[in-house]
Amino acid sequence: MREIQRKIASAIIFSKDRKILMGKKDPAKGGVYSDCWHIPGGGMDEDETLEQTLLREVLEETGINISSYEIKFIPIINSGVAEKTLKTGERVLCHMEFNVFEVDINDKNADDIALNPVDDLVEMHWFDLGELKDVKQIPGGKEFFIKAGYIEKI
Repeated sequence: MREIQRKIASAIIFSKDRKILMGKKDPAKGGVYSDCWHIPGGGMDEDETLEQTLLREVLEETGINISSYEIKFIPIINSGVAEKTLKTGERVLCHMEFNVFEVDINDKNADDIALNPVDDLVEMHWFDLGELKDVKQIPGGKEFFIKAGYIEKI
């Protein structure tokens, strides 16, 4: 199996009422960790910066344009490995570097934010911070939220 490297840009999106948006990927479209909740994001294209990737991926996956909100890089970079199906149908082993940003949508509560998933997310949900410890997340997801100080150690 061929191996590839991908830089991933993801967003912890907070609503005004301090809920975090998470989604699940469509396994039919080759999404990794399709049975787990994760924050929106995706792989960087060759001609993009991480921030450009973030803006594009969040818009594609959620329908939310975050370009007018403050975007803050979280200096905790994690990695992961998973099998992925490319658009060509080829199965590859994907080595991922996760780069996470925080976006604070400080002018709308979660219920007031229109979601329009048009990419590979098939389900989205706004979670209270306290719920994150009980949610099935991608490998390393809960550990990231603990390390970054969003939730307490379980």
